[in-house]
Amino acid sequence: MEIVNRVAASSLVTLDLEEHYHSGERVLLDIKDWLFQGLLLKEKEFRTAVKEHNWDQYEGKNVAITCSTEAIVPAWAYMLVTTKLKNAHLVVLGSLERLELVLFHQALAHIDLEDLQGAKVVVKGCGNLPIPHAAYVEITRLLTPVVSSLMYGEPCSTVPVYKAPKNK
Repeated sequence: MEIVNRVAASSLVTLDLEEHYHSGERVLLDIKDWLFQGLLLKEKEFRTAVKEHNWDQYEGKNVAITCSTEAIVPAWAYMLVTTKLKNAHLVVLGSLERLELVLFHQALAHIDLEDLQGAKVVVKGCGNLPIPHAAYVEITRLLTPVVSSLMYGEPCSTVPVYKAPKNK
């Protein structure tokens, strides 16, 4: 009796979000130390701190700018910091979690959805990299208008998520 791998022979397309994981280093840049007592931005001192900071350390990295205190930081201060990060790969305002979401949003936007038109897609669920739940939400948002069905898990054990309505 011949053993047939039904998973390999099926028309399922497996989409692994780990393949879209940006491998670059993630860095949190907290500007609280550039504020007077961590709470008050004094323009002259802030500009001096920005000028004297070693910006080369961020080259090619993904940077999340934040202020971890309850300080009111004007928009121009974040703009000034961003101008110094011109050699970083990506710069966002917020947490490392937000940085991760933006990285995934950019990566998933490059998926050619025409290749998946009418496909039965399984979004791989288990892996070795930390894939945020928001990345699964984004891929679902992108895929539901084009696929015939969407599942989560492994091709041999899937959880149905979406099935396109049949045209009448």
